[in-house]
Amino acid sequence: MNECLSVENYQKIQLQGATKVASATTSQTVIETETKTVVVTGSNLEITKLDLDNHLVCVEGSVAGLKFTLSAKQKPSLLKRIFK
Repeated sequence: MNECLSVENYQKIQLQGATKVASATTSQTVIETETKTVVVTGSNLEITKLDLDNHLVCVEGSVAGLKFTLSAKQKPSLLKRIFK
């Protein structure tokens, strides 16, 4: 599945490839894809479109930051991390 993130004027984020919205508040939204977890921070954040059948999530508000991490499915096991 293709994943695409677009940011428009630091006010609107559109994420194609979303599989789950883990949490959403007015200051932080956590969206999961198959490979990554995307954390959107800011103020007055609101999910304006949620279409998980088509893997699309839109968030609007004052965006201050984006953080990307590997999803839990992609993280190496604890033993692999300890014995690198």
